[in-house]
Amino acid sequence: MIKFFFKKKFRLLNSIQYKYVFKNPYKVQFKKILILGKKNKMKYPRLGISISKKNVKKSVDRNYIKRLIREFFRIYRNKFFMMDFIVIVKKKIYKNKKKIFLNKLKYLWSRYFF
Repeated sequence: MIKFFFKKKFRLLNSIQYKYVFKNPYKVQFKKILILGKKNKMKYPRLGISISKKNVKKSVDRNYIKRLIREFFRIYRNKFFMMDFIVIVKKKIYKNKKKIFLNKLKYLWSRYFF
């Protein structure tokens, strides 16, 4: 049985790890969402999330979007290449349209797996 936990080792934790991904990444963008990816030397993919207060005003909305992204990553991480990812939300995302948001994420991340 595969366990789908989102442990600390699957996260980008400090600025050095984020800078590594920001330097010369592979970019995939769809309107309001940008995913940066760069190969790592580990045996598992890692995730970082960046949602600025300027783009999504309410902390409740930012946290909800982060939860959706983490949940998607947690479920599909065994299909990803061994890369570090940063998901950047650029503009307002409508949190009420969860299904549309998840479809956009699946479309963007389809370039990194399968």
